[in-house]
Amino acid sequence: MATVLIIEDELTIRAAMIRALTGLGHSVTSAPAAMPGLQRAVSDRPEVVLLDLGLPDLDGHEVLRMLRAVTEVPIIVVTARGDEAEIVRLLNAGADDYVVKPFGGAQLDARIRAVLRRTESPPADTTVTVGGLSIDARTRQAFLDGVALQLTPREFDLLHYLAVRAGSVVSKRELLADVWNLPYADADKTVDVHLSWLRRKLGETAQEPRYVHTVRRVGVRLAAPGASGPDAVGQ
Repeated sequence: MATVLIIEDELTIRAAMIRALTGLGHSVTSAPAAMPGLQRAVSDRPEVVLLDLGLPDLDGHEVLRMLRAVTEVPIIVVTARGDEAEIVRLLNAGADDYVVKPFGGAQLDARIRAVLRRTESPPADTTVTVGGLSIDARTRQAFLDGVALQLTPREFDLLHYLAVRAGSVVSKRELLADVWNLPYADADKTVDVHLSWLRRKLGETAQEPRYVHTVRRVGVRLAAPGASGPDAVGQ
């Protein structure tokens, strides 16, 4: 189980989250506003932060950026909005995952387990190379043509998962199950948004791919530029 910090101003919601996660075996601390939450994130060193966006003292997006500046702890944003534009903003600001209100304790627990899986120690043989891409799971660093890629934790996990299976088509259902540890019903725009940001950092687009190819009605495939494979189309 994990040590979890909840930053949430609404007392009833905060109490319900504490009760649910404590009942599932997690060790939980909380803060009712941004500034005490930031202080706890630094002093308590939790394994996961649950961050509500509607805080009374600071805008939640600003808190997210401030947290990411001082810690690499996985951050799951709690939001009342599930539209694509909002999700993109959150991911771009450094969120590892998000959950849309209302939600249950089981869903929250699944999200926590998913982000924690990505912090587990990798096996000894950690470097995967695909064309000009080099991905090291131990150091969690990725390079494209010798230049370090600035990836979020989830983007790194997605890239590494595809690279290990280079040349093979991977379905979105597989990505949700193995990278996010979520059922397909919870997909929303999760995979598409992360693929879009990953492509941008690889210097490509869905319409003009170099490494990440969409295969119609099947999934996605990562391959070195010029490598043969199934016909791909942009999404």
